[in-house]
Amino acid sequence: MIRKKIIQLTCVIPLLIVGTTIYSQSVQAQLTNSIQNTVKNSHFQSFQQPKLPRNGAPTGRRRAGAGRNPECPNSLTRLTALVPGDAEESFLASTVAENPTFWFYVPQLPETKRSGEFVLQVLDGKDVQNVYRTPLTLSRKSGIVSITLPSRSQYSLKADKKYRWYFHIYCGDPQKTSDNFYVDGFVQRQVLTEAIDSQLKASKSREYIVYSANDIWYDALTNLAQLRRANPQDATINQDWVDLLNVVGLQNIAKEPIVEHYNLDK
Repeated sequence: MIRKKIIQLTCVIPLLIVGTTIYSQSVQAQLTNSIQNTVKNSHFQSFQQPKLPRNGAPTGRRRAGAGRNPECPNSLTRLTALVPGDAEESFLASTVAENPTFWFYVPQLPETKRSGEFVLQVLDGKDVQNVYRTPLTLSRKSGIVSITLPSRSQYSLKADKKYRWYFHIYCGDPQKTSDNFYVDGFVQRQVLTEAIDSQLKASKSREYIVYSANDIWYDALTNLAQLRRANPQDATINQDWVDLLNVVGLQNIAKEPIVEHYNLDK
């Protein structure tokens, strides 16, 4: 009797392995076809609202507040970070990039008010340390600008850390808070999983659809913005750009041009 059961198990186990392999391949094929169909029909794509942060998650300032210096132009209050948020607040969002790109809307600036600064800090409990800090000379044109962290390893985001960034525009003395208009927010790097990597490979260069579906905001925005800048006449990409900003309440700047990219490696 025992020998008979052993023989039966010997026959069943290979069948289970084969069945599991076929099922796994079937699921992967369905996933690939789903992503390809989504990309193919991306002009029907409806982006989902990013997940709201849990209670206690850090929030920042998505839009610059009013300054107290009467010599500063009121237009500086329109400085806006292109991140998920609720009205004026910015929420913690994710990236899989070690050296991600950050996006901002900058209003038209006077010739004498073009001084800016980008700061990245790492949060370690109650301690805050500067990771990167650089002054910027901003363009006079109003529009969307991007800032990519240098590719050197000392500026790379670690997966187990939270980071805070600031983007400042100074209309006078940088040491005076009344002359300082800024936005700030939080970013955390997550490890790219095999499942998401498979989806990206099936996306036919429309990675932003995969990133958005997996709540990876910074990379969705960066990929779509790069495509928009390279293909300004592509109606599908332009509409997807508008739709993506609409879901985070930034429809008022969705039609603004991309005017500047700051290459901090130089």
